[in-house]
Amino acid sequence: MNVGVISDIHGDFQALVTALNRLDHVHKVDQILCAGDLVGRGPLPDEAVTVIRERSIPTVRGNHDELSYALSPENRAYLRNLPLDWRGKLNDSSVYMCHGKPGNNLWGLYRDHISDTLLDMMLKSLNVEVLITGHTHVPLYARVAHGCVINPGSLYTFSNSRSTSHSYGVLHLPEMTFEVFDIRGEMKHAALNGRHE
Repeated sequence: MNVGVISDIHGDFQALVTALNRLDHVHKVDQILCAGDLVGRGPLPDEAVTVIRERSIPTVRGNHDELSYALSPENRAYLRNLPLDWRGKLNDSSVYMCHGKPGNNLWGLYRDHISDTLLDMMLKSLNVEVLITGHTHVPLYARVAHGCVINPGSLYTFSNSRSTSHSYGVLHLPEMTFEVFDIRGEMKHAALNGRHE
């Protein structure tokens, strides 16, 4: 099973449409998940939220999704009602998704700040095999004893003081491998290698 993973769209409607088209028609994924921050900074937040909402893409609430932007009443209500976390079973793999880290959408998981032991403890504590996060704008793939932790990076491509990876990811289950693709220009990708504990 192939799962498309996006995060930190920040109102970049064009980048979102490009990523969704690739996930649908090039990668032919079976499911798409979104790790939050649909709005904030970008030029077309209402359009971005509408696409996610109308396609019923499972999405968690990012920290920017809690702020007020120029959105339709339906989209404001949609963002208000997004959950902080999401759990699901995909191809017999248990998955937990949040924006930052479990229980908190303001703090992220940076690879140089976390050990394999900590990530393994998180997976065991959540009783899942896959943990999906966003927020940091930095792609992450860590394979540990109990599963993997992934982050597709940030999707948006416009110029901003906060850096962006311009990327989305494809998670392969049950293999638990993860590829990250650059949204700009040609479809370049990098397979991320995780450390084994």
